[in-house]
Amino acid sequence: MTSNHPIIQERTERTQWFLQDRFGMFIHWGLYAIPARGEWVRSVERISVEDYQTYYDEFDPVRYDPKAWARAAKQAGMKYAVLTAKHHDGFCLFDSALTEYKSTNTRAGRDLVREFIEAFRAEGLKVGLYYSLIDWHHEDYPAYGDRIHPMRDNENYTRNPETFDRYLQYMHGQVRELLTNYGKLDVMWFDFSYDRMKGETWKATELMAMIRSLQPHIIVDNRLDASGEEGGTIFTKNPLSYSGDFASPEQIIPPQGVTDDEGNSLPWEACITLNNNWGYAAQDFQYKSSTTLIRKLIECVSKNGNLLLNVGPNALGEIPKESLDILAEIGNWVQKNGDSIYGCGQAYLPKPEWGRYTQKGNLLYAHLFEESVGPINLNGLAGKVKKARLLSDGSELFLSRPWNAAQYPDDAFISFARPEHSSYPLPDKRATVVELELL
Repeated sequence: MTSNHPIIQERTERTQWFLQDRFGMFIHWGLYAIPARGEWVRSVERISVEDYQTYYDEFDPVRYDPKAWARAAKQAGMKYAVLTAKHHDGFCLFDSALTEYKSTNTRAGRDLVREFIEAFRAEGLKVGLYYSLIDWHHEDYPAYGDRIHPMRDNENYTRNPETFDRYLQYMHGQVRELLTNYGKLDVMWFDFSYDRMKGETWKATELMAMIRSLQPHIIVDNRLDASGEEGGTIFTKNPLSYSGDFASPEQIIPPQGVTDDEGNSLPWEACITLNNNWGYAAQDFQYKSSTTLIRKLIECVSKNGNLLLNVGPNALGEIPKESLDILAEIGNWVQKNGDSIYGCGQAYLPKPEWGRYTQKGNLLYAHLFEESVGPINLNGLAGKVKKARLLSDGSELFLSRPWNAAQYPDDAFISFARPEHSSYPLPDKRATVVELELL
């Protein structure tokens, strides 16, 4: 259903590429890669600015090669990437004129954001920047009494609420820098709102007006308006100007996809970690398998969503080998089966028992996760399939009506070989994709 609400119309236009590309890379990287206990280490361990300074003094990612990162993303089948320009600890990976707390002042002496953007653009990937709305380093950001600030229990860090405006000027100023100093950006990914720290606390109307004036095409997530636990006004028929262009469920794939309160599909993107941390965690080897992640990518697309898959480079600037191996395996599958992902969305049919469907026009893609006893049942598709082929190699599959399926006149059946009633192993255990051309 098309809305004539101007904000919704503009959102629809801006997100066209996003709904086509479907798969992106998230990159969480900063000083926290040195302690290597996750990006929230300052908050979790209540580390003071003074004690955290040692990581700033040490920061020297001598193996940072964004061209290698970009190649890995492209080979994985990713179409865009989002880098943490500033995370909650306040450290900036870019050369901001508004702070000394930045990568150009460390031993690295480099504008790491600029190098990232140039490298990923050179590979033909779209680029986005993550920017934390909160800042545990800035002296005007609420500390004592805040729910998550590292110094939340330390009365010596009591802030004067009247100086919070200075922080907002700083935060808005840095967003302006990112949108004016690095050319065209495709995504602005804000994180995160919580408690009363959301919406107009950030002067969100003013901030979004500035963003739209500088880069009207850019897509923005919904976290200016909403915390991670709630969705905000993007879910309503009257979204606020800062409601964002897409919803951002984190570490979860919504059971029914994401729709507004009238049931219309919304642009959305599940951000998911490869292991259990966003930032580099040296002892976290709980990596999801490539098969799981391939199937989760398919699941997102089958629900009209995107997958933003995270990597956490180490202190030297390297994406861990475990992550690169998984990305390569995903890329091996996407290279053969990407037509069932890019530009695809939810099918008109319900989820089949053996896997999932995605659809693009009259092409229906059957993603088979489970092996069948006998031919594969295509529920409700009798007389509706013109051709069936294995997407990975284009080989013909057999459409048939086996002798033992007389009781299922509404269903079509496909087989990988003859005789059609026999069982055959799936050609790809991760996810075998059959392209069905519908009549």
